[in-house]
Amino acid sequence: MPSRLPPLNALKAFEAAARNLSIKLAAEELCVTPGAVSQMIRVLEENLGVKLFERVTRGILLTDAGRDYLPSIRNAFRQIAGASERIAAQMDSGLLTLSTTPFFASAWLVPRLSSFRTAQPGIDLQIITSNAMVDFSRSDVDVAIRHGMGRYSGLRSDRVVTVEMIAVATPDLIDRAGRPNRPSDLVRWPQVHDAERKGWSLWFDTHGVAERTPARGPSFDDSGLLLKAVLAGQGAGLLPAALVGDELRDGRLIQLFPPARMEEFAYYLVCPNNRQQQPKIAAFRDWILKP
Repeated sequence: MPSRLPPLNALKAFEAAARNLSIKLAAEELCVTPGAVSQMIRVLEENLGVKLFERVTRGILLTDAGRDYLPSIRNAFRQIAGASERIAAQMDSGLLTLSTTPFFASAWLVPRLSSFRTAQPGIDLQIITSNAMVDFSRSDVDVAIRHGMGRYSGLRSDRVVTVEMIAVATPDLIDRAGRPNRPSDLVRWPQVHDAERKGWSLWFDTHGVAERTPARGPSFDDSGLLLKAVLAGQGAGLLPAALVGDELRDGRLIQLFPPARMEEFAYYLVCPNNRQQQPKIAAFRDWILKP
């Protein structure tokens, strides 16, 4: 906060007194005594170092400084009231805005939307597909679904689904590196990573591979982009089995080992801690987490 911001109660007293040109009427409006209004105005004048009112026989008049100050204070209160109304409307609105990756939306969420409409007919779901992580403080997004480890500071995170992940690579890369015979052979392969660079480590753990090298190579926050990097031959990648069915069938990718499930490496429902009990968010969470 700026160090010169005056006390809010003093600003409210000034605005009420200036609008009514009366200490008494301002006191009645604010449910305080006239003496309290006068004291708050004195505090404001001392804070600003300028007189805002002239005391006259029949009441008060604004000084030049007071007349100049009043429009800005009124506008500030209008902005606060408007912002508060918008937030309250969003809280009560039946519109729930969800951000998720294009793959999760098309492969998992959209086929289940009729179930959500049946369970929650009063909530309209607005789906935004994006590869970028959500900044809840700067957007109208209510909840997000992301793939990873589910550890996000200041956010509630609930695991929605763990999908089977498979290690895949292009035929050209296999020709260059040699067909791997065991999972440990991939330790020294070029790799394409998820944004948290945790997927390959978990995959090696699942297959009992202790030998590791630093997680080098490009990383992506969306499975679709990771798939494109793998298809470009930049390395082997771990991808949801449902995402690469076409590429496996037409031979653009080759599955290196059987599918694996890493339980922590999953799709998570994410929302700010201070909004998790909002009715529409709680209703969506109950639906999406229902077994």
